[in-house]
Amino acid sequence: MLGTVSSISSLLAGVAILLTGMGLMGTMLAVRASVEQFSDGVTGIVMAAYFVGFSVGAYICPPIIRRVGHIRAFAAMASIASTTAIVHAMVVDPYIWAVLRLITGACLLGLYMVIESWLNTLSSSETRGRLFAFYMMVTLVALGLGQFLILLGDVSTFINFGVVSVLLSLSLVPIAMTRVREPAPVEAPKLSLKLLKRRSPLGMAGAFTAGITTGAFWGVGPLFAHRAGLSEAGIAAFMSAVIFGGALLQWPIGHLSDNHDRRKVLVGVCLASALLAIAMLGALGVSTWLLFLAAFVYGGFAFTVYGLSVAHVNDQVESGEILEATKGLLLVHGIGASFGPVMAGFLMGWLGYQVVLVYAAVVFLLAALYGVHRLAAREPVATVEEQADYVPMARTSQAVLEMDPRVDADEAAPGAVGPAVRSAAS
Repeated sequence: MLGTVSSISSLLAGVAILLTGMGLMGTMLAVRASVEQFSDGVTGIVMAAYFVGFSVGAYICPPIIRRVGHIRAFAAMASIASTTAIVHAMVVDPYIWAVLRLITGACLLGLYMVIESWLNTLSSSETRGRLFAFYMMVTLVALGLGQFLILLGDVSTFINFGVVSVLLSLSLVPIAMTRVREPAPVEAPKLSLKLLKRRSPLGMAGAFTAGITTGAFWGVGPLFAHRAGLSEAGIAAFMSAVIFGGALLQWPIGHLSDNHDRRKVLVGVCLASALLAIAMLGALGVSTWLLFLAAFVYGGFAFTVYGLSVAHVNDQVESGEILEATKGLLLVHGIGASFGPVMAGFLMGWLGYQVVLVYAAVVFLLAALYGVHRLAAREPVATVEEQADYVPMARTSQAVLEMDPRVDADEAAPGAVGPAVRSAAS
């Protein structure tokens, strides 16, 4: 495994630098919007534009990569994203910012796609699972560490925007100098949600719940922390607590779901997430450290909902349908993430910043109730022994799904190597 990681060290270095900058960018923009007295609803729209761009990028980036190649496409998209960071500082206007966020989201999807396509070419049936998990860990750790870069300068000045631009530009260096051969081009997704609706309505609901709650977290979480009176260090600590909780607690929760009815675990996780959101609400004004602790555990549960939904869907579909179904979940998650910041932002403007936690609690509670309904409506399709293994998931591009060890290698796009792995729905 060490040899495999060493061979892709340039790719991992590039994505780590890139996401450290993006971790800073999202938090800084939400706080800066508050300083500039953007309304909470408008801030939500600005932050949601990123997720819209991310979804649009899934369709516009593959043709670009096919036309100019992976390295040139990465250079172009990193350059554009670096430029948008600077323009944010030059033109402080919510409508301009929304356009810039949309462009940034599309570019980041393309950057993910380039790196993940490369990773696919280097993964084999023996290394796919570990490489996938290691890559997911790198992405979450980089996003968490990026939160603390907000301490480098006053958010009302140019400094942090400059830091983001520098990091996005530097991410190009290890990618441009890599000696890894370029992979086969990535195809734009051809998705149908009919399969998901027919096979696993609970999986669809879980993916949408994960999108609409984590989208709200990424979009207005820093704004919530700022409104709560936390310092810039406190905002960084709050955001990173949720992210690191999501990174560290996925494995024990996933292991639990592998050995019990996955639907019941998903319902329990949604209920726990709702209770932890209320716990954070109770900690406001009482203890900052208690707030951070509740945020850490909340992240551990809330960030697991998407991975559990993917695993549950994999339990329901045939081996040849896994990749199509998982890409469909990615689309459902993206739709939810696009709505989350807008809904949470307008609710904050109407009812106060505390309502963000009530919003999360209500969404997770509704998802849990729907899960209870599905438990009563249908017997489990797969026994515990037949369930697919849980794999930690974070929403990136469709290219990374081909590296998921539960996907049959014959089903993956060109560029994936290695013999077929055990069917996840055997």
